[in-house]
Amino acid sequence: MTSRIGIAGIAGRMGRLLAGEAAHAASLSGGTSRSGATPDGAAWFADITALAAVSDIIIDFTHASTVADHAAALASAGTAWVLGTTGYSPADADAIAAAARVIPVIAAPNFCTGVNLLLLLAERLGAALPPVPYDAEILEMHHRQKLDSPSGTALALGRAVAAGRGVALEDVTRDGPRRDGDIGFASLRGGQVVGSHSVLFTSGEEQIALTHHAFDRRVFATGAVRAALWLADKPPGLYEMRDVLGF
Repeated sequence: MTSRIGIAGIAGRMGRLLAGEAAHAASLSGGTSRSGATPDGAAWFADITALAAVSDIIIDFTHASTVADHAAALASAGTAWVLGTTGYSPADADAIAAAARVIPVIAAPNFCTGVNLLLLLAERLGAALPPVPYDAEILEMHHRQKLDSPSGTALALGRAVAAGRGVALEDVTRDGPRRDGDIGFASLRGGQVVGSHSVLFTSGEEQIALTHHAFDRRVFATGAVRAALWLADKPPGLYEMRDVLGF
C-alpha cells in the first residue's frame, strides 16, 4: 500500500520541496502552514493533529519550538515521524525519545547521503588519529537566515569525532584557548549558502580534511522522503539515517 506522507510547514522553502518529492514517490496527504497556503493545491490542515489523522508518516522541518508539541501529537495519533528540525533543547530530545517508545521516529540533523557518509568517515578518522598530535576543528557555513550555530550537522560531526575517540563531545568542546583533545567549531553565515561542512585534523606535520558542499536543498528533501518510505513498516524506535542507508 502506498504510504500517505504529510508535510509539517508545507508552505516553507523546504516544505515545498518535500511536498514535491513526496507527491512523486508516494501519496501526499497534505500539510500544515501558518498562512493556510499550500503548494500546487495540496490539502491544508489547521494543525499537526489534523494532518496526522490522514497520514501514515509526517515529515517535519519546521522549528525547534514545535518539537515537544509535535512529539506528543504524533505519538498520540500513532503516526510515524521524520524530523529534520535542529537546534532543539535537551528537554525536546527527551520528548522525541518518549515519542519513539510509541511510534517509529527518525530524527537526523541532515538527510543527505553524502553528509551521512561524512559522519561515518569523521568517526573513523577520530578513532584512527589520536587527539595528540591531531587537533580536530569543524568549520561550517550556511545562508544568512540560519538561526542555530553551530549547525546541527556540525554538532553531529563533532559527536562523531568524539565517539571515535571514546569521549563525550560536551567534555571536549573547545571554548577559548585550545587544550589537548579539544574539538572546536567555527560557524560562518552569509548569502544563500545551502550548506558547507569540513572536518579538519591538523598536526604539526600534516592536515587531513573531509569536506561536503550542498548545492541544492532538494538533496535534503530526497533523503527525507527516502527515510519516510523506509520508516513506513518499522516498529517503534528512534532510528538514524545510517539505518536507512545500511551502514
